[in-house]
Amino acid sequence: MEIQFGCKLPSDDIVVLERGEATRVVIHLHGATVLSWTHNGVEQLFVSSKSVFDNKKAIRGGIPIVFPHFGPWPLGPQHGFARIKRWTVAQPPKQDETGAVLATLTLRDDEETRKMWKAEFELVYTVQLHENSLRCVLAVHNTGHANIDFTCLLHTYLRVPDIKDTRVLGLRGVTYIDKVKDGKEFAEDREYVTVAENYDRIYKNAPQTVFVQTGAHQRLEMTTSNLPDVVVWNPWKDKSREMADFDDDGWRYMLCVEAGKVVSPVVLEAGAAFECSVSFTVNPEHHGL
Repeated sequence: MEIQFGCKLPSDDIVVLERGEATRVVIHLHGATVLSWTHNGVEQLFVSSKSVFDNKKAIRGGIPIVFPHFGPWPLGPQHGFARIKRWTVAQPPKQDETGAVLATLTLRDDEETRKMWKAEFELVYTVQLHENSLRCVLAVHNTGHANIDFTCLLHTYLRVPDIKDTRVLGLRGVTYIDKVKDGKEFAEDREYVTVAENYDRIYKNAPQTVFVQTGAHQRLEMTTSNLPDVVVWNPWKDKSREMADFDDDGWRYMLCVEAGKVVSPVVLEAGAAFECSVSFTVNPEHHGL
């Protein structure tokens, strides 16, 4: 199968989950990045046409995995190393008893990661494609003899028809950190969160379910487990032009709504495991929130 994302991607770099009815998921082994989720032929994720597929740089779009650190990191690259490491296919695509098509990828510590972060670990990432939803499950196993601490996030770039017609419901009353305003904290007072400027906010202890209205006739329901923080991000006009791997007008057609555990770290004892997940469900017949 030939997969195009501004260039032809080698078949040994990708994993494809097919459900029929023009519903499929494409995962790149570089960073275990979900590149595409089409539902009934409609693409739900944004990937910049300027993304670099060199198996070195993080892919700009889809669902990159942020681990073991969210944001600038003095020990290594921003947002950690998981999104720039090559993952291993532990379970090739298969259909389970519910009809979902799934695959599992893994990442273990190696000499390179231990130079940045002295930890022994195994990440197990399962991507499940259901008829109307996508579920991503990340498990972190501490395989060493000492406690480890980390933050993590699934950096979801949603494709939207027009950012000006996009809104998020479910965050009213939630305290957020405004990274554009020097990290000051505020309480969200809007029922419908809309974006009309450079926007980078971490909503702390958000509800487990929020909704993203992506057009007049579609919304996405985002449901999380063990990911209490929600990052909403759009670089807007000027910052889009400053990023070499981002389309100048890309801000018009995307909104990052990201589930994470980033405000406070997970502390994981030796031999223990932490599991988290996010699900996106398409409700194409819904005509409003």
